[in-house]
Amino acid sequence: MLNRIKQYDWKRYNVSLLGVVMVLCGISAFAVRLAGGEKNGANYMKSQIMGICLGLVIIAILSVLDYHFICQFTALYYVFGIALVAATYTPLGTNNGTDAKRWIQLAGLTFQPTELMKIIFILFMAVFAVRKRNKMHQFRTLLLALALTLVPVALIMKQPDLSSSLVVVFILIIMLFAAGLSYRIIAPLFGIAVPSGLVLFWYIQQPWNVLIPSDSYHYRRIMGWLHPDTYQFAEEINYQQEHSIRAIASGKIYGKFLQDGGNISAGRDYSSVSVRESDFIWSVIGEEFGFLGCCLILILLAIVIFKCFSVARKAQDFLGKMIAIGVASMYMFQVFANISVATFIFPNTGLPLPFLSNGLSSMVSSMIGIGLIMNIGIQPAKSSKGGFSMRNIYGNDADRNIDMDLEL
Repeated sequence: MLNRIKQYDWKRYNVSLLGVVMVLCGISAFAVRLAGGEKNGANYMKSQIMGICLGLVIIAILSVLDYHFICQFTALYYVFGIALVAATYTPLGTNNGTDAKRWIQLAGLTFQPTELMKIIFILFMAVFAVRKRNKMHQFRTLLLALALTLVPVALIMKQPDLSSSLVVVFILIIMLFAAGLSYRIIAPLFGIAVPSGLVLFWYIQQPWNVLIPSDSYHYRRIMGWLHPDTYQFAEEINYQQEHSIRAIASGKIYGKFLQDGGNISAGRDYSSVSVRESDFIWSVIGEEFGFLGCCLILILLAIVIFKCFSVARKAQDFLGKMIAIGVASMYMFQVFANISVATFIFPNTGLPLPFLSNGLSSMVSSMIGIGLIMNIGIQPAKSSKGGFSMRNIYGNDADRNIDMDLEL
């Protein structure tokens, strides 16, 4: 291990990325403190700081733990992740005060296994892409990838957690595209998927559709989003999002924090928004920091995503490239979806905002991604002292038919 650490190119250690993440985490701790108010603010802030500290430990460990070594066991991670998600349907599962059983409660600790499954899926699909890189022109490669994705997605959707299942699907699409999926496959699929998607979108709006029953909460969310002025349940369904928009708009240019010095006793519009410390943290940010504050935070999040793609571009091997792309894709979709929900662009669906939402599971997942990115960035161009260098195990970069020590 010590020899491998000495081989790393520490001059390339992405200090700037770590700095941006820490700024976001600092904003997060402050924002959740405001979101909780006088009653719960201190506890939210304390739990968030604990999650940040745990995340820093994770980053420190993963920064020096070679990702090639980690990826030797992706098959085991995949099975373990599916088992954890499936455990939400056992007595260990809990709804954590919501309408969905997405958490596991064990020894006084509540954890959302879906967040860990996202990272496991990225590693698993990265290894899959490496093994199948020379077969990306074959349709059966796509079918195998879809089959391997269907299992975790089906379990996640059954919780139900549509938003997280969409994250997994988005990661799959981006990673397959980056891996070089043949245009002979992409073009026909695109030609079929677009009209099929439009027909499906029309179909699920019909009260007689069998995919999403008209008496289900998901159907009401979709209809309330599409027809906010005419749908009979729209006022009830859209309550959170409408108050979220009102809170964000009330922040105006500079935000209320600068206007009254953070005197939350003066009243805040986001106090009417439930789960404002996590899924709707953007309503707190918008009201407290205003339009300029939101722009600054969006820039910081964009920098994180850009740096992940930059690490992917400069990665010393295809495996590192695919992992970095997967992590960037996860951040990108969650940022877009979370803010879209808070601003009523998307239907209401629970998805945390990376590094900003309150929640140990989300913070750990986000920090694991950063730890992997940091390690990919410092990998040496070549190794002379052994270890798990891609060049030592799999030959030179020209040999792309990489065979991991596992069977998919």
